[in-house]
Amino acid sequence: MQPHDPAAPFVEKRNALLAQKVLKGLASRNMEGHWAPTSADALREALALIPEGSSVTMGGCMSAFQIGLVDTLKSGPWKFIDRDAMSDKRAAMLAAYDSDVFIASPNAMTEDGILVNIDGNANRVSAIAQGPRKVVFIAGANKVCPDLDSALKRARGVAAPTNAQRFGLSTPCAKTGSCMDCKSPDTICCQFLVTRFSHHPGRIHVVLVGESLGF
Repeated sequence: MQPHDPAAPFVEKRNALLAQKVLKGLASRNMEGHWAPTSADALREALALIPEGSSVTMGGCMSAFQIGLVDTLKSGPWKFIDRDAMSDKRAAMLAAYDSDVFIASPNAMTEDGILVNIDGNANRVSAIAQGPRKVVFIAGANKVCPDLDSALKRARGVAAPTNAQRFGLSTPCAKTGSCMDCKSPDTICCQFLVTRFSHHPGRIHVVLVGESLGF
C-alpha cells in the first residue's frame, strides 16, 4: 500500500491551475492542449487523438512508455512503426515524415505554450516541424517552465544530461550531470527547435499530464 503523501492535494491543485494557463497559451499559438490529471487520463486523451488504422511512429519519448501508450499502440488496431524493431533505422526515421501521427514529448515548455526540443540526429525535431499529419505531445507537469529562457535551460541542463546517461554516451554532462556546452562527438545537443506557433490548425496537440513524466 502506497504511503499517504500529505503534499499531493496541493501539488494537484497547483498543476490543475497552471494547466489552465498553459492550455490558453497553446490555443493562442494555434496548438491544441488537453488536460489529463493522471497517466490513465493521459492515455485516454492520447488515444482519442489517434484514429484506429492510423500509421503511428514516435521519437524518443519516455513519457509515452510511462502512460502505457506505446504498448497499447503496438497491440491495438493501429499501424505502429516500431523503429527499435526495424533493422533499417534510416527507413524507420524516413517513414515518420509520411505517418498519420507522430508521438513525442517536449524537453521543456513554457507556461504560455512555447515548446522546446533538442535533438542529436534531428529525426525527432524535423518530424515535429514538418511531415506527419498530426503531432501528439505527452508532457508531464514537470516539463513546464516560467519562460523561454528557463525552458531552454531545463532542456539543456536536465533533459539532455539524463538522456545522455540513458543512452550511455560519453559526454561531459553524462559525467557531471550538468550542461558543459560541449562539442563532444557524442553530444545530443545538435539541433534546437522552438515551436512558438503552428500554421496548421489541428496538427499539434499537447496532452498535459498532472504528474512528473520523462526527463
